[in-house]
Amino acid sequence: MPRKLISSGSSFEAQIGYSRAVVDGEWVFVSGTTGFDYTTMTIADDIAMQTEQCLRNIAAALRQAGSSLDDVVRVTYIVPAAAEFEQCWPVLRKHFGEIRPAATMISAGLADPRIRIEIEVTARKGSSDRKEGA
Repeated sequence: MPRKLISSGSSFEAQIGYSRAVVDGEWVFVSGTTGFDYTTMTIADDIAMQTEQCLRNIAAALRQAGSSLDDVVRVTYIVPAAAEFEQCWPVLRKHFGEIRPAATMISAGLADPRIRIEIEVTARKGSSDRKEGA
C-alpha cells in the first residue's frame, strides 16, 4: 500500500516542506501540531485552550487518514514552560483518559513564542474498539 500524505491546509506545511500526517499501511504518523486554528491562523493565549485546539487539529488529520484519537498509541507533548503542563491535564484526560497511550512530555522552545504546546501522535488504525466521543 503506497503511503498517503495528509495536509491540514496550514501555511507552515508548504513553507517548511512537511505533511500534517503520513499514512503508511495501518500506521498514521501525525506531525507536531500546534493550537493554531488553521482556518483563521489564530491562536488562543491559554495553554488549555491551545491543547484542545491541538487535539481538534490532530483529530481532523486522523479522520482524513481513516483513524481517530481512539487509535492513538503514542503521544509526545512539547511544552516550553514545563510548569504549565499541569494546566493541560484535564483536556488530555478528557481525550486520552480511557485509551491511555504511551506518552512523553518534553520541555523545549518552540518556533513561535505564542505557541504554549505542540503535540505529536502515532496511531494504528483500528487498534481501539472504542468509538470516538463515546
